[in-house]
Amino acid sequence: MTENKDTAAQTESQDQQPQLVIHTQYIKDFSFENPNSPKVLIENDGQPEIEINVNVTANPQPQDRLFEVVLHIRASAKRKETNMFIAELSYAAIIQVGESVDEKALHPIVMIEGPRLIFPFARTILAQMTQAGGFMPLNIQPIDFVRVYQNGMEAAAGNA
Repeated sequence: MTENKDTAAQTESQDQQPQLVIHTQYIKDFSFENPNSPKVLIENDGQPEIEINVNVTANPQPQDRLFEVVLHIRASAKRKETNMFIAELSYAAIIQVGESVDEKALHPIVMIEGPRLIFPFARTILAQMTQAGGFMPLNIQPIDFVRVYQNGMEAAAGNA
């Protein structure tokens, strides 16, 4: 009877271990350009066209199951043909994937869950950056990181 309790307690303990741990997060690269100021800040010729590009990379670290996940976001705004701003942010986190995660699931977990967890922080930085640049805060809508991952895998398969 004691053996069954010990096995159940061990299984429960393993189930409660986190699958993904963020050890730290940080700005890796950061740029804001306001190339046509003050003109674009004075004139108001309608709504700007906003373009947002998102990319995710992961760099394995020497420690087992430890990765640097980098979320790259580039946002630009144009009104007519005039550039209003260009904002680029590479926001990173050091994450560790738990031993309970199957090897086959390791890549998708790192490339989907890692950026999903750090995205709200990157979004806040971009909103503050654009506001400090003299514009309305850029509020990026939630990103489907499953789709970003699938697009990346399709692109890699096309290049192979």
